[in-house]
Order: sequence, then structure tokens, then C-alpha cells
Amino acid sequence: MNRILASTVLGIAALGIASTALADLKPEEQIQYRQAGYSFMSWNMGKIKSNLEGDYNAEQVAAAANAIAAIANSGMGALFGPGTEKDVGNVKTRVKPELFANMEDVGTIAGNFVAAADNLAKVAASGDQVEVSNAFGKLGETCKACHDEYRMKD
Repeated sequence: MNRILASTVLGIAALGIASTALADLKPEEQIQYRQAGYSFMSWNMGKIKSNLEGDYNAEQVAAAANAIAAIANSGMGALFGPGTEKDVGNVKTRVKPELFANMEDVGTIAGNFVAAADNLAKVAASGDQVEVSNAFGKLGETCKACHDEYRMKD
């Protein structure tokens, strides 16, 4: 019981520190950090895809799925603050301004993404390649849902 209480207190303290740190970020820093998070997730998605298409290594897949789930649950939504809907100096963004006007829809899409990432991590822990493939496809669908609506084309 004391461990649960202690971890809850630490979690709340960490959240407060993180919120303060995010509040101090300039718009261009928010864009850079969120792009770094998405790039890291993309790299891990690529690792899973190559495992599904080649020699399947359950440990690599589980590690990549856990990394994606960790980032998905990290609160990246806070990196879409005011001023990040457009390029800032030499820091470019591909987010459409419509994202900021449709936060309810974005919240639904983000919730679906987090749930799919969590499910992939859970399924990857089992090592079942077929289940991982299905969960990976569902995660990709949630990525596409956001990209189709709120990301500018290259």
C-alpha cells in the first residue's frame, strides 16, 4: 500500500514538473520535440514492419512496441501549444491549422492511437506474429486517420 501511495505521489510530482517544463518551451521547441517523438515512433514502426516481412524476432518487436507505447502515453499532445500551428523561423511543421480547431476530434483520434499502441505492446509481449501483425495494422490505421485529416502532404 505504501508503494502505491509513494508511486502515486511521485507520479503527480513528475507530472507537475513536466507541465512546468512544457510551459517554458518555445513554439519552435515544441515542434522539434514532437517531430523527434514521431520520428522515433516511425523508426520503431519500421523495425516491426521489417520483422513482420522477414525473420521475426519477438524480442525486437516487443522492444519496439514498448517504445511506441511509451511515446504514445507520454503526453505529446502538450507539444501542440499556441504558435505551433505554423512554421516558426526555420522550424517547419506539417500540421494543418485545422487540427487546432477540431480538438474534440483530435482527442478521439489520439485516444484511438494510444489504445492501439498499448494493445500492440500487449500483443507483442505474447510473441505471436499473427496477432502482432493484426495489432500493427490497427496501429497504422490510427496513424493514417490523423495524417489524412491533420497533416499536410509533402
